[in-house]
Amino acid sequence: MKMKDLEKDSVRRLRIDEGADTQRLDNFLLTQLKGVPKSRIYKLVRGGEVRVNGGRVDAGYRLQLGDEVRIPPVRTAAPAVSAMAKLPPSVNRLLPRILFRDEALIALNKPPGMAVHGGSGISRGVIEQMRLELPECRYMELVHRLDRETSGVLLIALKRRALVNLHAAMREGQIRKRYLTLVAGRWPNPVQHVKLPLFKRVDDNGEKRVTVRDDGQTAHTIFRRLQQFDDFTLLEAELKTGRTHQIRVHTSHLGFPIAGDDKYGDFELNKALGKQGLKRMFLHAAHLEFAHPISGESLEIDAPLPDDLAVFLESLNHAQAI
Repeated sequence: MKMKDLEKDSVRRLRIDEGADTQRLDNFLLTQLKGVPKSRIYKLVRGGEVRVNGGRVDAGYRLQLGDEVRIPPVRTAAPAVSAMAKLPPSVNRLLPRILFRDEALIALNKPPGMAVHGGSGISRGVIEQMRLELPECRYMELVHRLDRETSGVLLIALKRRALVNLHAAMREGQIRKRYLTLVAGRWPNPVQHVKLPLFKRVDDNGEKRVTVRDDGQTAHTIFRRLQQFDDFTLLEAELKTGRTHQIRVHTSHLGFPIAGDDKYGDFELNKALGKQGLKRMFLHAAHLEFAHPISGESLEIDAPLPDDLAVFLESLNHAQAI
């Protein structure tokens, strides 16, 4: 049975289908009450205003197929009309950037400079924008993340089953991710496996920082040299693990910081590159290979190198040819 609204008045009663089976109640309510703070949702559950099969449950309850969830009337925050104007014109609409879409999944070519989700002073990220542009999609969740300045392929699940299966595929190393990046210096090896453990912490300013440490998490990147310039190297980076800032920290630790990286890079070099036209980090999620989470069909998704990075590469080619 598909999840459907069983009551048309202010109180909603929703029947759980396979799309929400085994999902935590609090996470389910976040998808149903968009714009309502988490604290308000937990208060509704603790106060017994949210009920499952007529009874009280805690926020961590795992929903079961056929459960009936009672949701009381809750005023949700309407999206601010002015929020759209705060986004750069080039990213005001994301639908034209869809690379693949079916009933279970969207593959999006994420623009640089846009966070994947709102928070920390960001009113709207990719997932919030997509929910606005596709209001008919009742379920929409990020499968993984990309740094704000990183462009390229980003997966969004339209069914909970797709999300769960894709997360399982990631844990088992069944999703192949390949990035394009330009690093400072002349990378010595055509192919190089880098296995350096990464330790993540939050600094005094609340920023995530990652360093190579023996007690960190296992991290494995395969780098392939694609093109050599006088002072830079274009690399393909294949992630065998998916740690925070993995490519950025691996290259920086080895003495080859990513061009334009404002966190782990060469800051003086970045200033010079800015004057030459590179205004952001040269890192692009170019390719994903995986099995479709529902059908099992083999998928390959490619995102072309954005114009700003392609133009900068061409300038290096031109300078080298002179």
